[in-house]
Amino acid sequence: MIKILVVDDSAVLRQSTKFILESDPELKVIAEAANGAEAIALTARLRPDVITMDLRMPKMDGLDAIREIMADTPVPIVVVTGVDLDREMGLSKQATQLGAVSILQRPEGVASPDYKPFALKLIRQIKAMSSVKVIHRARTLGANLAARMNVSEPIVPNRAPQKTQIIAIGSSTGGPAALHKVLSAMPKQFAIPIVIVQHISFGFVEGLASWLNDACPLQVQVAKPGDRFEPGKVYLAPDDRHLLVDRFNRINLSDAPSLEGHRPSVTILFQSVAQAFGANALAVILTGMGSDGARGMKVLRQTGAITLAQDQASCVVFGMPKEAIALGAIQHIVPLDQIAQKIREWVVA
Repeated sequence: MIKILVVDDSAVLRQSTKFILESDPELKVIAEAANGAEAIALTARLRPDVITMDLRMPKMDGLDAIREIMADTPVPIVVVTGVDLDREMGLSKQATQLGAVSILQRPEGVASPDYKPFALKLIRQIKAMSSVKVIHRARTLGANLAARMNVSEPIVPNRAPQKTQIIAIGSSTGGPAALHKVLSAMPKQFAIPIVIVQHISFGFVEGLASWLNDACPLQVQVAKPGDRFEPGKVYLAPDDRHLLVDRFNRINLSDAPSLEGHRPSVTILFQSVAQAFGANALAVILTGMGSDGARGMKVLRQTGAITLAQDQASCVVFGMPKEAIALGAIQHIVPLDQIAQKIREWVVA
């Protein structure tokens, strides 16, 4: 039985959330909170498996509650809010940065055509997130991030640099924060393009790109068909399209069917990078559920590319890296806070 704490200032919405969740026999709402302060106290006392958290509440809002919970009693937190996240993307960025593992926008009511898909997705998310390992987050996160953004001097390499021409990264659950950690530690004058597939809810990739662009030294943008790579730019796969590259330094987008349930697919990106760049590529697989990217990483290693995986201790979900390691696709298993350094050691910047 998965124990859930529901946090929302509206009693009606708390009951609606409870009704949805308890329609599944594996889920049990053990308590409700009307504001962030109540959520903190109930989390410490009851130790729920998962929390659903609204963002705007009286006394203490959801962001402050997430910050305190992740600092004192880390629990997987799924943000469930009626806030228009397209208009106020800053809220979702902050929630992710503070440690929320997923964000869902609640439809306007039960009559909405989006209500049933939302309910099914909420149940799936709660079940998936109940097994996620979360870590303590320092309350001084903002200051630490600002300090990391000032990193600009290259690190002296421990070995001869590779002639790397492209960096490819794949990530899923926990990926936005992991990407921030990696990209914010890269030098501003980094000379290699970076291509990324991040599994994220439809409609959120533009906000993710905007957040990373504002917070990191490198220019981050959503990839467009025909884009030509530029040194030091970061290209994120758009919603619902595969991201591929070619040997002419161009980006291609594809409407081909999903692979293993994913579009965009990390494996498809990695395979295209292997075909176009071979040994001149460096690939990283970060935290995430499932096995997407493992087969593509195997192809990359077979072509001579440098392959890295985030280690288990620093992953929110050790799924994608674990599968790639199991396939023998990974040369280096690295803690999250060392990945940027390793990239810089192996790249001529």
